[in-house]
Amino acid sequence: MPKHSQLDRRAFLRGAGLTAVAGAAGAVLPTAEGGGRVQPPGDRYDFDTIYSRIGTDSSKWDAQIANYGRRQVEVGMGTADQDFRIAPAITRALRDRVAHENYGYLTKPESYLESIVDWNQRRYGLEISPETILHSDGVHPAIISTLRAFCPPGSKILLQTPGYNGFYTDIRVVGAVAEECPLRLSNGRYSMDFEDLERRIDHDTYAFILCNPQNPTGNVWSRDDLMTLGEICTRRRVVVLADEIHCDFVTRGHTYTPYATLDDEAIVRNSITYKSVSKSFNLSSLKCAYLFSTNPDYLDRIRGAGQHRQGINTLGVVAAEAAYNECEGWLDQLLDYIDGTQDLVESFVGARVPHVQVVKPEGTFLSWLDVSEAIDRVDSGDVAENGETPEQRFQRYLLEQAHIHIIPGSSYGTSGSGYMRMNIATSRQLVERALSNLASAMARV
Repeated sequence: MPKHSQLDRRAFLRGAGLTAVAGAAGAVLPTAEGGGRVQPPGDRYDFDTIYSRIGTDSSKWDAQIANYGRRQVEVGMGTADQDFRIAPAITRALRDRVAHENYGYLTKPESYLESIVDWNQRRYGLEISPETILHSDGVHPAIISTLRAFCPPGSKILLQTPGYNGFYTDIRVVGAVAEECPLRLSNGRYSMDFEDLERRIDHDTYAFILCNPQNPTGNVWSRDDLMTLGEICTRRRVVVLADEIHCDFVTRGHTYTPYATLDDEAIVRNSITYKSVSKSFNLSSLKCAYLFSTNPDYLDRIRGAGQHRQGINTLGVVAAEAAYNECEGWLDQLLDYIDGTQDLVESFVGARVPHVQVVKPEGTFLSWLDVSEAIDRVDSGDVAENGETPEQRFQRYLLEQAHIHIIPGSSYGTSGSGYMRMNIATSRQLVERALSNLASAMARV
């Protein structure tokens, strides 16, 4: 690794000092004993102060710096996690559990199940019976065990595109084939093409992976969309896997509809839903997710033929329970901040970034940039010998000219050509810096 790309962990910890520790726990206030108490939940949380993650083995930052060099990655906007300090109550709960100093086998706490049920009921009117919940150390393992249960090797799995690139890996793991169902695009907005979707269903089609809110486009599917989709899949005996991991991120004027709240019982029984605290509360490394279904036969198949193992991570469970029970106010403030940042991206790009277009998404903390015109201006159009797509070459151009790292749209299926995905869940100061760099780079082409 080049010398300038090496990461000095000790220097990071020395430089961050108590600031990093206190920041992870929220604002720590002095007490008479000289210790500290966690900031009360009614206080305002600071999402705008830049909080460096460099030197912490961050996939979003350190891995890209190792790949491209520190100078090239002024702002990391790739991997879909957040740069914010986590909610103080989560740190407090983790600190209390660490003090126990034992990490033997964990029995699944009833209080954790109750936190899942209460959260979904309180925020979305979604009723989940605790006995219908299966646990996992991530949404991907849960989806893989479901696909193994329902989809023989060589069968087709429907996937709307542009679609989350991780689904392609899940499908390959089980030996199935992704059948891409392109979304319709009009004036920067995507919609489902139901006629095309149904034409792609045949005797070898067993499952449909739904992403709601949709990654990377940011669509939040309406109840009518989901009902039409559900009617097709139920009638054609295609099970619906509803990945709703981004459900807590919806921008103003839009409403997330859980698939499990649809009005037709048969449609709901033909589905499995997947959720996690990992996106909402930035807890991806703690590996804690869950799936549920109103169909006991489906759950039995997932346990049996799918070989699903209910992985339980002690600290993940502790963090998730604290998040659902104590951190709603923190999340609500974060949603307001993300919504304002999405407004900033749309207005800034529209006014100051030539050759690039963006429409504010309905959900997620992602921006889906139309860079087709920009690619035409900077790309030779020749396919490189190593098979690089124009979007991958444009990614490298942005690293060299704008010093930002974002994800090529070509990794999200054929419908992602001409697009890039940008994660805006960071300080607005960094978003503005990235957009200014992008504007300068585009002005030179």
